[in-house]
Order: sequence, then C-alpha cells, then structure tokens
Amino acid sequence: MRLPAPDDVAHLVRQLWIPEWDLPAGERVEQLVLGYPASNVVVEPAGVALHGPTTRASTRVLTGRGWAVGALLRPAGVLLFTDRPAELLDRSAPLDVPGLLREVTRTMESTAPELRHERAARLLLDHVRGLAAAVPPEAARDGAVANRMVDLVESGAGLRAPGDLARELHVSERTLQRLAARFVGMPPQLLLRRRRLQEAAERVRADPAADLGALAADLGFADQAHLTREFRSVLGATPRGYGRAQRG
Repeated sequence: MRLPAPDDVAHLVRQLWIPEWDLPAGERVEQLVLGYPASNVVVEPAGVALHGPTTRASTRVLTGRGWAVGALLRPAGVLLFTDRPAELLDRSAPLDVPGLLREVTRTMESTAPELRHERAARLLLDHVRGLAAAVPPEAARDGAVANRMVDLVESGAGLRAPGDLARELHVSERTLQRLAARFVGMPPQLLLRRRRLQEAAERVRADPAADLGALAADLGFADQAHLTREFRSVLGATPRGYGRAQRG
C-alpha cells in the first residue's frame, strides 16, 4: 500500500509505503528492487532504520509473516535523520527511536486492518514533523533547492550532464555537488545516470521487444552497448533478459 504525503510534509516525504505479507511455511518471494536514488526511513518489527540510496538493484526475500512502515524521503527530509547521507550509500543505519517503534508496532499488530495503515503512517509522519521543527531556516532553503535538483533530474527534461543541471538551478557546479552530497548522498552525474536507466527499464518492461538502439539514442546513451553495460552493472541482466523476467 502506498499513501501520498500530506501537503505540510510533502517537501520532506515523497510517499509512505506499507507492505504486509503472510506466506505459507517454506514459501519465499523474491523482489527485485531498483529504488529511487533516495533514502527511506523504515519501521519494522526488528527496529527502525535509515536506508541510504542505492547504486544498483537489490533483491529482497520475503518469508513467513511481516510488515514494514516506510517513508520515501525527499532530499530536504534526509537532513532530519543524517548529515552524511553519502556514508549510507548502499547501506543502512539503525535509528534509536524506541517510542516510535513501540507505537507503530502496537498499531500494526493490534489495530483493525482497515485502520492500521493510516494510523501507522500518521505516527511516522508525526515523528517527521517533530524533527522538522528544529531545522534552521538556512538548511530549509538549501533543502528546497536540493528538492528542485532532484525534480529536474526526474522530469525527463533532457538534462545530460551536471553542467546542464547547474544552469537550470542557477547555481555553480560546485554548489550543485555540495547540495547532492549533503541532501542525497550521490553525485549529480550518478543521479542523472540512474534516471536514464530507470526510464530505460520502464520502457523495456512495457515492451521487451523495443528497438534498443533507438532507445539508447533517445535516452542519451552512447550506443546500444553502453545501454547494455549499464543494465548489467545495475540490474544484473541485459535489457532483453530484464524485460522477459519482468513480463514473466
């Protein structure tokens, strides 16, 4: 289940996501995940953690019974939980918030199904609101620019290089690098590469027989071989193999 963030925290949280599963004994489900180049704060029965941005796809294995309550953070929201997101690239860090863990666990395990998701999301959002109240104005302003940076990357506006992105934001490339490091944990070039690959993956998933040469040219890859190398390095499969697997 996915829930949009309320307007008052939409500059900090992109969305809430709340999966639940209950699998028969011995059964397992593997999920290939190519996430946004962003951080997530996640409450699970075992604890609360901040999961940093990822440079490649990951596989999550679900077994037994479980749940999670997560918030996909906007760049401005990352600063609420860490001032060094680059140290969490492809990593996670536990968060010491026992009260939040206790209340969310109680809600997810004892509230009626039709009510618990909304209530658990509200608890996590209230925690975000409490942290946001202490953010200095200067950091909030920088966070707004970082949000705009990621919005531009994801807009599909044809931006190919960090210089293009800096000009759109009316900042220097050095400032762009600083914003990306402070609020995302990835350099701008990697953000741009990830956006292109996500777009390519979406198109191949929709049409596994797509013309890969034309797709590569349309998205700014040097050629089809470059596109295939990116797929292999991040998704562990060729574009054709990925498309067939997703259809299967």
